Amino acid sequence: MILCCGESLIDMLPRQATTGENAFAPHAGGAVFNTAIALGRLGAPVAMFTGLAADFFGDLLAETLESSKVSTQYVHRADAPCTVAFVKLVDGHATYAFYDENTAGRMLPTDALPDLADDVNALFFGGISLVVEPCGATYEALMTREAAKRVTMIDPNIRPGFIKDEAAYRARIDRMMGMADIVKLSDEDLAWLMGGEDIDANAAQVLAMGPKLVCITRGKDGASGYTANGRVDVAANTVTVVDTVGAGDTFNAGVLASLEQAGVLSKEGVANLSDEVIANALSLGARSAAITVSRAGANPPWTHEL
Repeated sequence: MILCCGESLIDMLPRQATTGENAFAPHAGGAVFNTAIALGRLGAPVAMFTGLAADFFGDLLAETLESSKVSTQYVHRADAPCTVAFVKLVDGHATYAFYDENTAGRMLPTDALPDLADDVNALFFGGISLVVEPCGATYEALMTREAAKRVTMIDPNIRPGFIKDEAAYRARIDRMMGMADIVKLSDEDLAWLMGGEDIDANAAQVLAMGPKLVCITRGKDGASGYTANGRVDVAANTVTVVDTVGAGDTFNAGVLASLEQAGVLSKEGVANLSDEVIANALSLGARSAAITVSRAGANPPWTHEL
């Protein structure tokens, strides 16, 4: 089972009311939440560890997880409000305004860390949950506890406008990338973290930190996987883009689901990936993400849609 560890929130997506007025509609979301949903729809065994509000928004998030075959056995419910993100779309690209003070997700304490069953073979981390405290420290503590015996993957999914203490955030991401078996970054996130525009050189720096596989997405220019043995490239799928909400999250799910299906989602397996296995993983990620961007909001595909 793959355990997705990070934020669940309500995305307020821009819509037009029947009266013609601009409006916002609530949708279940969050970067790590979207990855969990996509994994469930791709048929991978998946659960989620997150802080959920004990209110109707929390119920909506839990019901959405379960309807996409995501186990909620590790979810921590709390008597606190739900994180809300208002989304603005410019030429199909999303920007966010987060409302996260004292929420169930943000206030997730370290004493809420679950004891994991033996069937959990991989953990995924990322998103805004790594930016703020105390939840950032909680997720890092879980990764530190489990990284030696289970596969770990991180996608920081960086939102610069949400980061208040950049030095502390960069230090956390460096520590977590150093512990991770798999790191995924968009080309924009890679440049923000490492500086400069040379993707190969920057990816090599990330690889040198310790990961066995570094995945870099480049939008319409496809994706690449870097290992100690070299680089594997796949092309992007050509689609009409409605918006990019959830694209990277779905890509992550495709990579993990493919590795799970190939039987290599173990410490030994990820340390010895063949080019063919990497190409298949990147391809499923790219194909899945292409469907997500072809429709409004974070709406990852089910297996039959591929």
